[in-house]
Amino acid sequence: MKVAIIGAGASGLTCIKSCKDDGLEPVCFEQEDSIGGLWYFTEEERHSSVYRSTVINTSKEMMCFSDFPIPKEYPPYMRHDKIVQYFHLYAEAFDLYKHIRFRTKVVDLRKTFDFEESGKWEIVFQELNGKNPGEDKVEVYDAVMLCVGHHSEPSWPNPKFPGQDEFAGVKIHSHSYKDFKPFENKKVLMLGIGNSGGDIAVELSRHSSQVFLSTRRGAWVLSRLGKGGEPADQQAGRRFIWYLPRKLLGYLFHKVVNERFDHEAFALRPQHPITAQHPMVNDDLPHRIITGSVVVKPNVSHFTKTGVVFDDGSEVNDLDVVIFCTGYKIGFKFIDHSILPVNDNMVELYKYVFPPNLEKPTLAVLGCIQPLGAIFPISELQARWATQVFIGKKSLPTKVAMMENIKKKKEDMAKRYYATKRHTIQVDYIPYCDEIASEVGCKPDLCRLFVSDPVLALRCFFGPCTPAQYRLMGPGTWVGAKKAIEDAPGNVIYATKTRTSPHEKKMTSTETHSLKILVLVVVLVAFFLRYIQSRKKYTIKLHLPGFTTNNH
Repeated sequence: MKVAIIGAGASGLTCIKSCKDDGLEPVCFEQEDSIGGLWYFTEEERHSSVYRSTVINTSKEMMCFSDFPIPKEYPPYMRHDKIVQYFHLYAEAFDLYKHIRFRTKVVDLRKTFDFEESGKWEIVFQELNGKNPGEDKVEVYDAVMLCVGHHSEPSWPNPKFPGQDEFAGVKIHSHSYKDFKPFENKKVLMLGIGNSGGDIAVELSRHSSQVFLSTRRGAWVLSRLGKGGEPADQQAGRRFIWYLPRKLLGYLFHKVVNERFDHEAFALRPQHPITAQHPMVNDDLPHRIITGSVVVKPNVSHFTKTGVVFDDGSEVNDLDVVIFCTGYKIGFKFIDHSILPVNDNMVELYKYVFPPNLEKPTLAVLGCIQPLGAIFPISELQARWATQVFIGKKSLPTKVAMMENIKKKKEDMAKRYYATKRHTIQVDYIPYCDEIASEVGCKPDLCRLFVSDPVLALRCFFGPCTPAQYRLMGPGTWVGAKKAIEDAPGNVIYATKTRTSPHEKKMTSTETHSLKILVLVVVLVAFFLRYIQSRKKYTIKLHLPGFTTNNH
């Protein structure tokens, strides 16, 4: 079975490997000259890429592929170049390069004439460095895995702000931003407060004369560092946390986040709760605000020729640059709308992977999600599910059932998040991973695991939910999964220990983690015995000095 994979970023690479694991023949089309996708930085604006200073928001033990841990020598939070290095290590380890056609651009994807019976696709592509660059070529494939992400087409304000076209200064989208150099000693307005808006505002505040950060709703700002310097996503990404009531979870998250700095005092606090928005991750923004290098302002009312007027009546004149950090449009330019419809930034996909309206389930969309957590392990699980569907090991429900699932997810999202185009593909990391892992058959059965290895089971429940948990059982098990789970707490901060401390040696993170788990085991056993006693299912007579036989 021949599978076309469009894009050689994180999702594309893990799709190639999943195809190989399930005996499929993958052919990956990549228009650039290297793997990496969004993370492959280029000076030219020839494709969607990160800016020069980009650092990922998820820690390495939480974002790695499930059977290929990131080297412990890499920093806990990696720059874009380190991420691409990791991709190259992954591609070399699993011999993926030979399946990639670089500088090959897909221009059309269409059904074959007999699609209803065969489920096959025609891929129309151009070899950009070939003898006849720009010439269309066509090949037929049994299935397609679409791995182009959702950060390729910038979204501008629609409708435009009043007076926007009359503004005489520079106007760009954050999609075009590469580094600070063109903006030195300029007065800059950042319009929008997502992760890009925060990152660029912080960077420019060190080089520009003044930076203003305009936000309509405000934002909750998270740090990469948790208690004791441990990565925050390792502390928050634990299974037992997601068993807490959402209101309690929101209260605890709010308390932790607001203890770092008072969002009200920094003019950032939104009206919506912390669980109703995709948060910003930024360690430096509060420090730039407190020094006056970044000034937070409300939404723009209208533009003037030389500046802007905000909703509160305040003005900024002599403005040099406005950077629109207004997000991206979800879209697939080379696919007919009837195949993959997108309406108002909403794409209809069963569990965010399969279009429900196809006669044959031979098209899968990978990575078209915005998780509260790492995206690479999610794309990997999606790929493992998709290849099993392609080969017939797993089947999809009826179209009616798939549409019902899509409708329910939209309703749940509308209840939780404030209405915006930003919140159309939101998922929670652990619940969504478990959902897709259940389809694959690799969701860890903690009850069964508790019988065979209680310490590991408790580690999986109370410790960080690292991707290796989805290699413990079911299809695609990996013998190194247990060790990867055990080593994660120590490996994540290994690279920071670059100096030998003269003080007394403390327990390692792994030793501390094991001690915590031992304490938890004792507590659980105590609760279990207490439960048995309260149910009075067993009577234990004590014949000890000072006790009568009526004492139980």
